[in-house]
Amino acid sequence: MDYKNKTVWITGASSGIGKELAIQFAALGANVILSARSVDKLNELKQSLHGDGHLIVPLDLSAPEAVLAQVTDLLDTLPAIDILINNGGVSQRSLFLENEFNVYRQLMEVNYFGLIALTKAVAPTMVERRRGSIVSISSVAGKVGSKFRTGYSGSKYAVVGFMDCLRAELAEHNIHCLTICPGSIKTAIAHNSLNEQGIAQNKPEHSIENGMDVSVAAKKMIHAIHNKKDEVIVGKGLSGLAPTIKRFFPRLFNRLTAKTNYR
Repeated sequence: MDYKNKTVWITGASSGIGKELAIQFAALGANVILSARSVDKLNELKQSLHGDGHLIVPLDLSAPEAVLAQVTDLLDTLPAIDILINNGGVSQRSLFLENEFNVYRQLMEVNYFGLIALTKAVAPTMVERRRGSIVSISSVAGKVGSKFRTGYSGSKYAVVGFMDCLRAELAEHNIHCLTICPGSIKTAIAHNSLNEQGIAQNKPEHSIENGMDVSVAAKKMIHAIHNKKDEVIVGKGLSGLAPTIKRFFPRLFNRLTAKTNYR
């Protein structure tokens, strides 16, 4: 795969999947636009990437209206976007009965409305050129639900639905739309997950610590982008098989998830 002179915009690029995607795309020759809240981390990543055509655009997805306005104003100064990867997001590990309502607002602002805002700004430029890929990172939790994830899963289900509709609408404009649903990937997502008060829980999770290596996951994602897939599951073990199990054995799956007691 050769991405020389292609521009790839990645949100959530300061860590985890986003950071690894940036590293691998840069190694394939792409110019990467790095977005996240932490400018220091983005600068550090930029300095480590192969090539010198990379840019930093700090974004706070929790303020989607500001993202839409900021990016719309910036587009004329940026190179044409070939691939937009909506990766930025936040997870949650807490029970519905214990959650403060604001937790749901936080999750939807970042995971759903922030994603829509950036896509809303960038998609018209792709339509005008009649080429480009819009990639959104949902989650296996966007295909199946489980305990402790009511807010996170709800926001990620919303991403899957949005992308299904967007794919149908943009097909006539030759725009590729891919939804990626990762399972358990070795990142800091569990540490950054919100508790019932909307504060990062700062503790590990067994399934994440034993999940797929992030470099392997990113490679699979790039392969799916290259092959213009519509939707892919990326994960190993139960986290990768969960959507299939629920599809064919829904009652069994529901009984198993009801017995889950770890966060």
